Amino acid sequence: MGIVLDRKELIKYPFLKESQQLARRHVESLEEFLGSSPGVAALERAKERVVAALTFKKEFGDENTQNLKPEIEIASYAIARMLVSCINDRSLVDRLARYEAERASFFLAADEPEIRRFVAWSVGIDTGAVAMPVIRYVELVPHLRDRRWRLVNREIRQGGVNLEAGEIDELIRERIRAIIADQLPLRVPAGICERLAPVTGEIVALRQQQVLEQFGEIKEEAFPPCISALIQAITAGTNLTHMGRFAITSFLHTIGMNVAQIAEVFARAPDFDPDMTMYQVEHISGRGGTEYTPPSCATMRTFGLCTNRDRDCERVSHPLSYYRLKKNIKKKRN
Repeated sequence: MGIVLDRKELIKYPFLKESQQLARRHVESLEEFLGSSPGVAALERAKERVVAALTFKKEFGDENTQNLKPEIEIASYAIARMLVSCINDRSLVDRLARYEAERASFFLAADEPEIRRFVAWSVGIDTGAVAMPVIRYVELVPHLRDRRWRLVNREIRQGGVNLEAGEIDELIRERIRAIIADQLPLRVPAGICERLAPVTGEIVALRQQQVLEQFGEIKEEAFPPCISALIQAITAGTNLTHMGRFAITSFLHTIGMNVAQIAEVFARAPDFDPDMTMYQVEHISGRGGTEYTPPSCATMRTFGLCTNRDRDCERVSHPLSYYRLKKNIKKKRN
């Protein structure tokens, strides 16, 4: 398209190739840049981006970027991607991608129509479309949770999915999120990750604090009966099914256990294989590219993993809800 965005516009959409080219022209050596005053400012702003992604901040218009040059603001986007890549936590990667997509969508809503068309075109979407080819539509919507996006709930004519007013904006946001997420994690040199370690350490500590606030200190006595039964089966030397391993690993990861702690649970098995266990745990915990959530009670029943049900099971529909419930009960009693 025949449009050129100025620098003030490019900082709103740092994922565009034009934005990245601007930053590259001013950052020849990453190591030298990080040691410079502009680099320090960009790193601080990068940390702000990641923290905002963690805390679900959406006050994009209040960002403190007035004193930053456009190329520094864009560089902060690149460094933010390095930060989450060095941490290598898929949930953090997903949150940053969602945050940046929400941010871009916020600015697009107020921008000129030609800029909106250009950004949408850059990510492969036509803002004037009233329908979208089925194959293209199916590629775009798998991570949109609202039932209205399911193909069975859509009107299809002549190989195209009809779109309602306003849905294009949601699809643009989702496309931006997917592009950013698919590019991560980056292969950041070990030396750069070491240099960024003080900042990544702060981010990891914040993430751990969030998990602690949500689920509190890990209490095995509050585990739901199904999870306790799986742990007992491991200790007894029983070979768990794939779904059993998936359920216990995703549950323990979600409530705050790290990979090493989860592996220690599997170490209770007589035939414990450290290498295989670490591979499986890391994959389910998100390092394979997708962070998985624990299966619901209905899914656990479907796979025959719902065992030793008690009265509290009748009050919940998910093992995580059971865990929160039992912890609250124990807290009140104490």
